Amino acid sequence: MSFNNIFKCTDKSKIMSTTTYILASVILVSLVSVLAAIPLLIKKKTSHKVLVFLMSISVGTMLGSVFIHFMPEILETGYTLTTALYILIGFMTFFLVEKIVHWHHNKKCEQESGHSHAYHLAPLNLIGDGIHNFMDGLVIAGSYIVSIPLGISATISIIFHEVPQEIADFGVLLYSGLSKLKAIVFNLLSALTAVLGAIVGILLTKQEGFNTFVIPFAAGSFIYIAASNLVPELHRQCKLTDTIIHILAISLGIGLMVILLILSPEHAHQ
Repeated sequence: MSFNNIFKCTDKSKIMSTTTYILASVILVSLVSVLAAIPLLIKKKTSHKVLVFLMSISVGTMLGSVFIHFMPEILETGYTLTTALYILIGFMTFFLVEKIVHWHHNKKCEQESGHSHAYHLAPLNLIGDGIHNFMDGLVIAGSYIVSIPLGISATISIIFHEVPQEIADFGVLLYSGLSKLKAIVFNLLSALTAVLGAIVGILLTKQEGFNTFVIPFAAGSFIYIAASNLVPELHRQCKLTDTIIHILAISLGIGLMVILLILSPEHAHQ
């Protein structure tokens, strides 16, 4: 189904079904974001190897989403200069968001000798994380509007990325001096911006040009997160066994996207 023909179908039940998928997915992502902080709430440190394994799967699911699910949709409408610019806008947007996140993490490192100004980290973290989650919701909504399998693909990729991300962000909130209760409340509010992003995405589908923008934008954002944000973290572990685990986990993520494509109704009718 091409972007420009998405809303030629006026079946209200189908539209409602898509909206249900969108809202259920962003709520699931928000809940996962909060549940990921439970180990820190019960004073149990999450194994670094587990986090790296999840990041490796995330690399596979995100790159798999881009090249197995997003690119065929993009190429169906013709790859133009505008399409390329939309992909680059997605890449640069998430680059800027990560700049904000890295800036407050650097502030944390500078102040490890004392906590006199550490409380300034909380609003910076919440703003950066909120923007990130908002755009996640936007991407999920836009993906589901194109097709259900595409939306599921985007949701799975984002979930695997969110777990290690939210554990780190929750740790920053605790470091800034917030109580565990306040940290979990603020973390939930930040996560719920994904719902707001999804609602905005649903509303924007009526705007001409949005559907041709959102999938290339999502592709660019996923490429940035996978290649520039996650892969460098994997390079920190140089042992042969670690490398083998990374390759297997990335392959698992790609495999999930392949299976999703095979099981999709669109693929069954090809």
